[in-house]
Amino acid sequence: MRNGHLRLLPGLLMLLLLPLGAAAQKTSDCARWCPPKSTCVNATTCRCSPGFISSSGEMFTSRLESCDDINECGPSSAVSCGKFADCQNTEGSFYCTCIQGYELASQARTFRNESENTCQDVNECTSGQNPCHNSTHCLNNIGGYECRCRPGWKPVPGSRNGPKNTVCEDVDECSSGQPTCHESTVCINTMGSYKCHCRRGWEPKPGFQNRQPNTTCEEVSFPTWTPPPGIKSQRLSCFFEKVQDLRRDFKPALAQDTIQGLIQEVDELLETPDDLEALPHSEQHCVATNLLVGLEDVLRNLSQALPSGTLTFNASAGTDLSLKVQEQGHRNVTLSSNQVKMLLNWDVVHESGDSGPSVVGLVSTPGMGKLLAEARLVLGPERQAVPHGAQKGVLRGVSSVLLSDVISAFMSNRDTQNLNSPITFIFSHHVEDPVLAVITYLGLGLSLLCLLLAALTFLLCKAIQNTSTSIHLQLSICLFLAHLLFLMAIDWTEIKVLCTIIAGALHYLYLASFTWMLLEGLNLFLTARNLTVVNYSSVSRVMKKLMFPVGYGVPAIIVAISAASRPHLYGTPTRCWLNPGKGFIWSFLGPVCTIFSVNLAFVLMTLWILKSKLSSLSSDVSTLQNTRMLTFKATAQLFILGCTWCLGILQVGPAAHVMAYLFTIINSLQGFFIFLVYCLLSQQVREQYGKWFKGIRKTRAESEKYTLSSKAMSDASKPSTHFTNLEAEG
Repeated sequence: MRNGHLRLLPGLLMLLLLPLGAAAQKTSDCARWCPPKSTCVNATTCRCSPGFISSSGEMFTSRLESCDDINECGPSSAVSCGKFADCQNTEGSFYCTCIQGYELASQARTFRNESENTCQDVNECTSGQNPCHNSTHCLNNIGGYECRCRPGWKPVPGSRNGPKNTVCEDVDECSSGQPTCHESTVCINTMGSYKCHCRRGWEPKPGFQNRQPNTTCEEVSFPTWTPPPGIKSQRLSCFFEKVQDLRRDFKPALAQDTIQGLIQEVDELLETPDDLEALPHSEQHCVATNLLVGLEDVLRNLSQALPSGTLTFNASAGTDLSLKVQEQGHRNVTLSSNQVKMLLNWDVVHESGDSGPSVVGLVSTPGMGKLLAEARLVLGPERQAVPHGAQKGVLRGVSSVLLSDVISAFMSNRDTQNLNSPITFIFSHHVEDPVLAVITYLGLGLSLLCLLLAALTFLLCKAIQNTSTSIHLQLSICLFLAHLLFLMAIDWTEIKVLCTIIAGALHYLYLASFTWMLLEGLNLFLTARNLTVVNYSSVSRVMKKLMFPVGYGVPAIIVAISAASRPHLYGTPTRCWLNPGKGFIWSFLGPVCTIFSVNLAFVLMTLWILKSKLSSLSSDVSTLQNTRMLTFKATAQLFILGCTWCLGILQVGPAAHVMAYLFTIINSLQGFFIFLVYCLLSQQVREQYGKWFKGIRKTRAESEKYTLSSKAMSDASKPSTHFTNLEAEG
């Protein structure tokens, strides 16, 4: 029994251990019922994850508990982000950010604790992202910014000054009654401000500038003009008495009348200087300087009372004033007065610091030359620079000769030593006699008519068709086109490109004309040689083949080379012709001088041949008359072949004036000589003219006969018609 009990003991132990082992295993297992955001501690306990908590705390055993987010940014939280920062809660955590208008110095976007806080103010106005409208001014403040209207601007209706969406518009101070412009000025509104402008006929008082808010003006006055000291002249004293009368009676509203009176007084003084001419030359020069400087000062002042625009004033003896007054205008200005043109940029006219009306003027005083006899161009050491194209000797005290009227130029800007752009003066010399211009236009007009008639004759008169006639025709056409273009377009200088084309066309047409003159001279010589040479036909055939390539090809080559080398020298400021600078004019004069020299040789050889022929002829009348006619034509060729152009080179010395008249008269009538010699003095042409006139008269007579016949038939038919009508009525 005892042994039996011993045998049952392990079995009982096993039965006892089994329940204990199962209980131990259940106690060590994790609780599978732990809610989200928690972890298992043991089979009966759960722990909330960091950042979460249950109603019982961090650990709980109840299956009814849940883990909720902890609001670290809440009122009772111990979290502190520091100054100018906000706490931002997240699920299970948090972070810190700078408040609006601030940013971290490290440029990071978030941080975790107060020790990392480096928040500082952001200057929105200078950060490169100006949030304000372009009509406003951005004002930065701590943590933000405002958009305010600038001075002289106001918020548009519906927009308040200060908010970030403010939009502004200009305040018209002149219509709102705000400006404090002086009564002597006129208010001019500007964007965001205003200016006070002197009234017409007024000028800023000393110490004030025009177009400023505080501008104060006074009426334009006639400046003081005193005679040169030490000059004793009754005529000069009388002049200054009249100037003082003009000064006492001056009113800005009558500025034009005052200026006209002043120009007339200066004109009369220079026209009849009386005892001034008896003064020593040094005193005469002093008077001339006083007149020029004083007149400039007076005109500069009085012009401020003139209306804007270009005005001219003329006096009986030739004194001339041209003025241009304007506030703003074209950048390039051209002012003309008698024999001079003034080309400038308007920017140089304004006086420094003054934006009011400005004036530029030219005064031409022909009589001033009487007071400048034996004057010397002596410049100070600081002004010894030699102008472009001037002879150095002219500036070394050498006596000068006046080639034009004395011209005085002035403008509002008195500081003419430091101009920001050059001023160009173009003078025309006295050799440009207006009588010569009239002769030129009349002569060329007659030549155009004669050249047209000659060209039509050479084309239509079949009896004279040969090589010589072809040369005559081409010469007439080239001269006609050259003269026509010269008369119509030589002064078209306004458009630079067009003027360049006209100059090139004239260069070619006149060179072509001279080339055909050369062929005329060669043909004349060969015709004379034909009187003594039997085999002439072969030479004539060669010339017929080459005349067109030479007549039109050679001038084309010369013009092409000239245009390719210096195209900018075609056209001048006053004429659409070749610029004489850098010797460019010799691209025309060189061939011309060569041609009239060769043609002169041809004419002389032709006359020698004819002289020999005349001496060997018998007394046969017809042959003698033909030879004499040929001799006359050969002499007339001097005018046709351009040999008289040598007169242009002889325009030097005392005989220059006479040579200018001879050159103008003879060469402007070249077309007339061509028509006279080749048409009117040709028997064949005269016979053809007679046939044409007879045909015209016959045609006119037949036309008149037909007209009379038709009228008679019409008159004869009228009674019959009337009678028939009467019968019908009966």
